[in-house]
Amino acid sequence: MRWSAGVLRIGAWDADPEPPDAPAELNGSVIDEGGRGLALVRACSDLWGRQPLSRFGNRGKYVWCELAGQPRQPGVTSRAS
Repeated sequence: MRWSAGVLRIGAWDADPEPPDAPAELNGSVIDEGGRGLALVRACSDLWGRQPLSRFGNRGKYVWCELAGQPRQPGVTSRAS
């Protein structure tokens, strides 16, 4: 995770060099146990993408998303009374 210039970037990596499948639509059953990860990322983030971990793309990938927002100030909550 990284916070910079009002943007939170979250990322994860794995050793599989294959690109992830394109995000599916979120119209499956609520009890489905898989296949929704990137669809949730796409639905909730402002921007997302992937990049290989090596020049030749054979050592895995890094998948990231960005969320724009305002940092919270200490002592200030966002809940309505």
